[in-house]
Amino acid sequence: MTPQETPTPSGTVETSHTPEASGRKARPHGFLGWIEWLGNKLPNPFWLFAILGGLVLVISWLGSLAGWSASDPQSGDPVEVTNLLTTDGLHQIVTGVVTNYTDFPPLGVIITVMLGVAVAEYAGLISALVRAMVAKTGPKTLTFAVALAGVTGSVASDAVYVIVIPLGAMAFHAIGRSPIVGAMVAFVASSGGFNSSLVLNITDVLLSGLSTSAAQIVDPDYVVNPLANYFFVMASAVVLAVIITLLTELFMNRRIHQLVDHDHVNYDEVAFTDEDGNETTDLTLKEAEVRGLRITGLVSLVGLAVYFALLFVSGSPLQGEGGSVMDSPLITDIAVPIALGFFLLGTVYGVAVGSVTSASDIPEFMVRGLKTLLPMMVLFFAVSQFLAWFQWSNLGQFLSIKGSELLQTWDLPPVVLFTGFLVMVCLLNMMITSGSAQWALMAPVVVPMMMYVGISPEVTQMLFRIGDSTTNIITPMSPYFALAFSFLSRYYRKAGLGTLLSMSIPYSMAMLVGWFLFFLAWWALGIPLGPGAPMEYPAN
Repeated sequence: MTPQETPTPSGTVETSHTPEASGRKARPHGFLGWIEWLGNKLPNPFWLFAILGGLVLVISWLGSLAGWSASDPQSGDPVEVTNLLTTDGLHQIVTGVVTNYTDFPPLGVIITVMLGVAVAEYAGLISALVRAMVAKTGPKTLTFAVALAGVTGSVASDAVYVIVIPLGAMAFHAIGRSPIVGAMVAFVASSGGFNSSLVLNITDVLLSGLSTSAAQIVDPDYVVNPLANYFFVMASAVVLAVIITLLTELFMNRRIHQLVDHDHVNYDEVAFTDEDGNETTDLTLKEAEVRGLRITGLVSLVGLAVYFALLFVSGSPLQGEGGSVMDSPLITDIAVPIALGFFLLGTVYGVAVGSVTSASDIPEFMVRGLKTLLPMMVLFFAVSQFLAWFQWSNLGQFLSIKGSELLQTWDLPPVVLFTGFLVMVCLLNMMITSGSAQWALMAPVVVPMMMYVGISPEVTQMLFRIGDSTTNIITPMSPYFALAFSFLSRYYRKAGLGTLLSMSIPYSMAMLVGWFLFFLAWWALGIPLGPGAPMEYPAN
């Protein structure tokens, strides 16, 4: 950071023309500065959805007066905008507040999954797995290992940044490479690859719930399973790790060295901290942790064997009707096996290493995990009311039908349609960085609209995940961009926000283009995105 730049608590940087300047914040310049200025003008997402809910009520009244209507392309029935500012509408609004919230699809499943994930996280299992992956990797494959650990680390939700970034820096420093390169690899993998992973995580559950609510505007029986994108995101984790590795080794490693060598950075003075904020330089696992991982690995193999036996062995009580695997509750309600799996493995690991010493530790871990969900649960209250009102007014279906009619008139090739949607997601993500808030805003319109032109909700959801994930690393509005800046400042004291952006943008663009091309190849080959996930929706 230069002497003229002062970090603010929010992670932004105030620039003055002289060291004696008053510190008044300078007006931002350039495209990214404009994005930061505009994003700062947006209200908290809770109030954003409250305002949008009010607009829905007013627009439903105006649309009803104007006689807005459309013809359902499937049934041919008229779809008329319903005025919610009537006696019946207001009664429905008041009486539906509680059920809108409690029946909101993502709410119950994400709480259930977090109960299990919290046990694994606070028992130390997730951190140990990440350290084991990084610490036992040779110099030639270290970049790929850190990248893959960052991508898969999204299973720890937002905690991945605090765990993986310092570990990446330490791992690179341990073999004589720049810790700044290691920190950047970990950051772009954790943030840009957040929507891909080798294992199912909360993101799959959260987005599928929002997609289900949106899809049911068109088809009340449609359900987007949390496994809907699993085949593709699992493969994407490896692809993104390869992209990050190639870009790092062929370009960014040299660029970062040129930048920091000019300022004569002394890496011997760098201080590293672990996920608890304690200074450390040791990546190695303790003997108890190694033993705990071995025991946990054996238990996980037994658990997987039991899971697949319940799915595939004839006569299993948990198979679907007629022995169907895809209709099994172990698939349709995958959140429960996910939660149980994390709960079981976290408990086994905790007992083995001593982080779980009494039965009361387990519910305490769950409480700590749920505390991290409180901001999301508050946001979901506003989101659930907005979505319910949007559906009751028929505005969602009306706009989707009209939008699909426009797309049909244009007759855009699917690739052009996908590209346009991806660009829209990227631009919106520069201002609304909460993935759940952004998808809750977009899904009620784009999911039905895409369904009407034959694109399945699963495909639309995956395109959103690509655009949302890869632009996380270049928006100053993201709290994790500020977090990454704070880590970068530890290793490179002269760094400013422009420094971080200059390092992040090449990664963001490479990941966006590479991931999208991989998606197009997957889509062209007709490979399912996940078990039972169709690529098309029968529009007419």
